[in-house]
Amino acid sequence: MKQAPLVIIGTGLAGYNLAREWRKLDPDTPLVIVTADDGRSYSKPMLSTGFGKNLDVERMAMSSAGKMAEQLNAEIRTHTRITRLDPANRRVWIGNEPLDYRDLVIAWGAQTLRVPLEGDASDRVFPINDLLDYDRFRQAAHGQRRVLILGAGLIGCEFANDLLQGGYEVDLVAPCEQIMPGLLPPEPARAVQQGLEALGAHFHLGPIVERLDRAGDALVATLSDGRTLDCDLVVSAVGLRPRTELAEAAGLETARGIVVDRQLRTTAPHVYALGDCAEVDGINLLYVMPLMAGVRALARTLTGTPTAVSYGPMPVTVKTPACPLVVSPPPAGHDGRWTVEGVASDIKALCHDADGKLLGYALTGAAVQERLALNKLLPPVLAELPHVLSFKPSP
Repeated sequence: MKQAPLVIIGTGLAGYNLAREWRKLDPDTPLVIVTADDGRSYSKPMLSTGFGKNLDVERMAMSSAGKMAEQLNAEIRTHTRITRLDPANRRVWIGNEPLDYRDLVIAWGAQTLRVPLEGDASDRVFPINDLLDYDRFRQAAHGQRRVLILGAGLIGCEFANDLLQGGYEVDLVAPCEQIMPGLLPPEPARAVQQGLEALGAHFHLGPIVERLDRAGDALVATLSDGRTLDCDLVVSAVGLRPRTELAEAAGLETARGIVVDRQLRTTAPHVYALGDCAEVDGINLLYVMPLMAGVRALARTLTGTPTAVSYGPMPVTVKTPACPLVVSPPPAGHDGRWTVEGVASDIKALCHDADGKLLGYALTGAAVQERLALNKLLPPVLAELPHVLSFKPSP
């Protein structure tokens, strides 16, 4: 009987990096990777730097699906959607076609949240969550001038900086009092906002966009406070939600993401989840550093060495060169007090607990140079587990 393969769903950073790490340890077991897109290898963080660097999709892609299949000794099935998970029989379904697996890794990421808008121009709203999204938006943006961004969080601000550097006029609309709410205290948020405004951004914080209507070749966005904004295109950057629907339908436990333990095991034997779709020990982090920590641990687990994932400090470098920003949010559930020093664009905000221990920070401008020293003082997000607490393998 032919040996059942390791099946990975997804060809983003999680799926391809896991395949690379696993192949270093296991060059022979069959590998099948299934993806809903064209399977090109690329770095997702580059999606919010493409306009400033004038990168089209061909220059952004690092390798085709065919070349990745050769490198990984894998079968890669592109433009293919998994329609059902069947963990009881160790298979997934692609329509009426069953695909058996030895182990299954769900690495299908997160999906963009969509804002319901009235009006006749909803087709001019573009989420940018993968390479195909970027290609569609880039083609639509050719020859245009004014871009409206829904959202002023991390992704919205990164896209604003990128589009401004690419020569576009940018407005941002978000129902919040400051940019990146929940991630930054007010002072560093104000520094980044002022940096983007100096580059040409216009912020409209407080209202939401209620309507989007065509006006000849252009668009008119109507805000909840009655104002209108003229634009040519709209980028939706209001957040991401881990994809959990198929997992939940198959009986896997889900919360904010697909629930996994420290070995990234779901509640079904031989089924793992990795990356943006996974909630690891109650934590769902949509960043590259925790994803790569999961990749290294899971590759070892899948080759017979059960390994618990651990997260050290997880600072995030935000791509807003108009005002450089590095932030390490305090762990959820930890009470702390922020202290802020600095002026203009150079802000150092530190969060300490009642005992004076550093919990997190937000650094802007020249203050980002202190990040390495501060990282040494931060607690781990998920501490290493003693070897005696290693998990039992799946039955």
